Amino acid sequence: MNEQLKRTIKLGLIAGGIALSLGMIGIVESFNGRFVITDLLTLGQILLFGVPLVVGFLVSSKLKDSNLGGKLLHGGLAGLLSGVPIFGLLLITLVWETIRDSFINVEPDLIAILTLNNENVVVGGLLLIAVFGVLGLVGVGFTLLPNRLRRPISTSLAWTIGAGVMSDILIGVLRPRMSQDTLRSLFGNTGLQPIPFAVLFVLLTAVFFWWQQGGQTSYRKMRQNLTPKQQKNGRRISISLLVIFLLILPSLLGVYLSEIFNEVGRFILMGLGLNIAIGLAGLLDLGYVTNFAVGAYIMALLTSNSDFGLSEPVSFWLAVPVCIVAAMFTGFVLALPVLKMRGDYLAIATLGFGEIIRVLARSDALKPFIGGAQGILQIPNAKIGGFFAEALGFVLNPINNFLEPFNLGILATKDGEIIFGNPPQLYYLFILASLLMLFVSRRLNNSRTGRRWMAIREDEDVAAAMGINTTNAKVLAFTLSAASGGLAGAIFAAKLGSIFPSSFELLISVNVLSLIIVGGLGSIPGVIVGAFALVGIPQLLSEFAEFRLLLYGIALIVMMLVRPEGLWPSEVHRREIQGEGDDETAVPVTAKS
Repeated sequence: MNEQLKRTIKLGLIAGGIALSLGMIGIVESFNGRFVITDLLTLGQILLFGVPLVVGFLVSSKLKDSNLGGKLLHGGLAGLLSGVPIFGLLLITLVWETIRDSFINVEPDLIAILTLNNENVVVGGLLLIAVFGVLGLVGVGFTLLPNRLRRPISTSLAWTIGAGVMSDILIGVLRPRMSQDTLRSLFGNTGLQPIPFAVLFVLLTAVFFWWQQGGQTSYRKMRQNLTPKQQKNGRRISISLLVIFLLILPSLLGVYLSEIFNEVGRFILMGLGLNIAIGLAGLLDLGYVTNFAVGAYIMALLTSNSDFGLSEPVSFWLAVPVCIVAAMFTGFVLALPVLKMRGDYLAIATLGFGEIIRVLARSDALKPFIGGAQGILQIPNAKIGGFFAEALGFVLNPINNFLEPFNLGILATKDGEIIFGNPPQLYYLFILASLLMLFVSRRLNNSRTGRRWMAIREDEDVAAAMGINTTNAKVLAFTLSAASGGLAGAIFAAKLGSIFPSSFELLISVNVLSLIIVGGLGSIPGVIVGAFALVGIPQLLSEFAEFRLLLYGIALIVMMLVRPEGLWPSEVHRREIQGEGDDETAVPVTAKS
């Protein structure tokens, strides 16, 4: 048996094990309830039948020197073998009638999916293997397409499937702006109707193909031919359009989607802060939830009307700077004991700090001051009143009157106040805070301080030899990164109106670290993309919440294997991972401290 055949058999059986696992842990059955194409194709079927298609593509793409017949043989064989483990499960169910006592997800609905709704389990299993073999051949056919066609088709297919999966979200956005008959022609109860799905796929394929063939080059040439004044005006127009879009977005999204955006904004805030410590300075901080908790508790103590608050509570806007300073002081104090630690030791030490804060917040020792396990209640919402509310109302009310016929609007005053209470109103707080941190992070990235941090991240000893004061730089990284966590905690406390120690578990730090890794270390756009990928999408697919941590783990493994630099990496980190360019260009540092 030659090496190519061994590899084909190995990959086919591995793919079969993956397909079997998806079924036995309940993913296929759970995802089968959400249609991508109404009454025709479900998300569960895409996951199941996508396995042989992908393995057929992978096997044939590795056969560089084989002819078409050889590729078809290996791809079809890999597809057939990927169905063998599932067929084995179906045979086991025939002799082990109480299999559900050990594997609770192997129930009749799953068996019906795996047998293609065939009453005879053996015939259905053989039919499934045949279908898997055909899909393996389809995967081979995909490798035969030229790259100029394959990439637009795969990209547009992913976007179209995403539109089908998120169809209920799209319906909620479009319902106030379309008639019921138009909506029914586009969407079913879940999923896109077949004809709109096909039309959207064709249109997206044409757009991506045009962009890849000449559109992108033409756009770049057009930008290069613009004068500096035209480029500046273009940036101003783009920024203005972006600001207008962000202002009217809550009225487009509604309450539910605005709440999801608020959660994404909270993690963007924390991600931008932790990105300073990990992405720029290379300091693996697993106790970042400490800064988040400090910001939330300081906000509660300063503004709460409960017994734990001040006799005369201060306003949200006065408390925010105190929360930020308190979080920065915490980051400074916690940085001092770990300055000489690196790598795993630093991660363990910061993890310990995070657990210490959580235990102290829950303990009876601090209960008279911060409420212990009962937390702190009666935290008021952020609001703007008096002269500032009147000034904003004078500016915003005419805009709302103009937007009202379009079912759009922005912040509005009520009884002379603007209260940031419901999700569409809180959205503006998170946007304001995120834009502030984006500005600060961008300035730090392009500064001499940012280059010192990057030098320390690459090699601390070499950075010290070049004259960089590594102690000061690391303390500054911990201190500045803590500010963003404190700001996020302050807004979080005002949003909920109450805080409890259970809101500050280790999982918060893990989630923030995960989105930075998935988005791209040291990349500001990567933080935003990672937050939407790991926070926004799971929130949108809330019915699959039980698989959230499992999908987190799978996403991290896939990212490390397929795209270790992240979804949107920084140029420096991309060069480091891919080994492009000289070492001199890969690490931009300054020689002076």
